[in-house]
Amino acid sequence: MRLQAAVLRSYEDPFTIEEVTLRAEPAAGEILVEIAGCGMCRTDLAVRRSAGRSPLPVVLGHEGAGVVVGTGGGPDTAIRVGDHVVLSFDSCGHCRNCRGAAPAYCDSFASLNLFGGREEDEPRLTDAAGKALAPRWFGQSSFATYALVPARNAVRVDPALPIELLGPLGCGFLTGAGAVLNSFGAGPGDTLAVFGAGSVGLAAVMAATAAGALTVAVDRHPRRLALAERFGAIPLLATTPGLPERIRRLTDGGAQYALDTTASYPLINDALRALRPTGSLGLVARLPTALPLEPGTLDRGRSIRHICEGDAVPGLLIPRLTGLWQAGRFPFDRLIRTYPLTDVNEAERDCEAGRVVKPVLLPERGSR
Repeated sequence: MRLQAAVLRSYEDPFTIEEVTLRAEPAAGEILVEIAGCGMCRTDLAVRRSAGRSPLPVVLGHEGAGVVVGTGGGPDTAIRVGDHVVLSFDSCGHCRNCRGAAPAYCDSFASLNLFGGREEDEPRLTDAAGKALAPRWFGQSSFATYALVPARNAVRVDPALPIELLGPLGCGFLTGAGAVLNSFGAGPGDTLAVFGAGSVGLAAVMAATAAGALTVAVDRHPRRLALAERFGAIPLLATTPGLPERIRRLTDGGAQYALDTTASYPLINDALRALRPTGSLGLVARLPTALPLEPGTLDRGRSIRHICEGDAVPGLLIPRLTGLWQAGRFPFDRLIRTYPLTDVNEAERDCEAGRVVKPVLLPERGSR
């Protein structure tokens, strides 16, 4: 089948909107999804800085959501044609971590999601010249009108929900909210400091407010801090003199948890100093080099760890987040600005410039 997709052909050039061919019908364990909307994530844009590790040309996009229009069946495929689904990350399903309900730490996570897809997969997408495009990005490649994905990537959702807006629940919003609800298990009376009020950080703020935790949000952009305050956080500029001490005063002796989304070494050290004894810091951004920790930052039982995909089982967390949204307690839609798929380069520019928190690309529906 022929479809429209945004193709990245070089690390420096803009996306090109092209007609590409999807070469296979769904095999057993796969589904074909008509994409209603796909979030643009910093991980998509980081491909430009991947030093050649991500194969090109490629159709990116890993926060897709849409309607199932085909299924290959199979004993493990409960999804049916007509179901509305949110697509999340890929995992093998049989390694120790997958069997232990930790699919974000799948032994094959990097190869399945970042660097080439499943070894047994034949090329799925070809361009107009018949040349193969890179294997499925996060099992999806959903900057397109259709995506052929493993059924285990997909989570069924209520068809009454606005499907075109739900895609970011599969990664960015899942990561921030999952860090609070799963990794930290935050609840009433807990204290949290969130460093970076982008899409992941603001999702963490919303989840913390929903959980009843007191939250401080730190960012260098006043407009982002205004959003964080609207969602229940105490806002602090990253340039505030004596930032760790200020956070400790606001949180009655220090935050129990801190989440860094910035990968800024000075802010990571500030986050550690803002913790109370035995407090925990979670990092969600990939660090480009070794992390320099200042003396004393890990004293008194403080700890630091990396959190991948919010420690989430998508099939459990995504319905929890849509339920919170329906109850008015996780208003993620207020972070979204939509763009036609054909405006993918404008969406990227706005995202990089900080003019939008979460761009969502809307393909033209019903075209093959």
